[in-house]
Amino acid sequence: MTDALSLTDVSLSLSGNAGKIDILHDISLTVPQGKTLGLVGPSGSGKSSLLMVMGGLETATSGTIAALGKDITRLGEDDLARFRRDNMGVVFQSFHLIPTMTALENVATPLELAGVRDAFDRAEAELDAVGLSHRTHHYPAQMSGGEQQRVALARASVTRPKILLADEPTGNLDETNGAAIIDMLFSLREQHGATLIMVTHSNELAARCDRVIRLRDGRIDTLQAAAE
Repeated sequence: MTDALSLTDVSLSLSGNAGKIDILHDISLTVPQGKTLGLVGPSGSGKSSLLMVMGGLETATSGTIAALGKDITRLGEDDLARFRRDNMGVVFQSFHLIPTMTALENVATPLELAGVRDAFDRAEAELDAVGLSHRTHHYPAQMSGGEQQRVALARASVTRPKILLADEPTGNLDETNGAAIIDMLFSLREQHGATLIMVTHSNELAARCDRVIRLRDGRIDTLQAAAE
């Protein structure tokens, strides 16, 4: 079986006012299809940067990244965007909903971009799956943070992605709403068989994943099964 993701000697450096900053150092790892992986570590350890290069949202400085057997480091910008559209879903800490679109329109957008004819019917069903059928025609500003994150989760999962990336999906939510979002995230992943990779500060949340990688200073500090 092809791994969902395979990274070989991946490094990331960014240029800033203070010069070059090394973010990731020679990261090598594999994530089997259908498994869940938690990325943990102190602030500034490179967790979110690693997630972004996995999804092709940040370009690695060196090394190779294979997603579903395809070397995405060799793809041009347009091909990479199409690959992400067809195979990946992303949930951000800050929701990133389009403020001028209703919940239904936000969720339908990736389906419309993919040319799906029944985009709005599928989007409506996905909103219902996350308990937001009553918010279909509301705009983000008319919803709570927890509701906005549910919309973002519905948008990420509506295309039935093979890889689901989540960057601190509960970071802007209270404990109750955060717990509800995580339960939905794992439930949707299980229903649709996606590979889930999640950045979190919570060791308790990471323990729900099949494997946990702890980063420190842009390097893999430990890799273990969550039960260990």
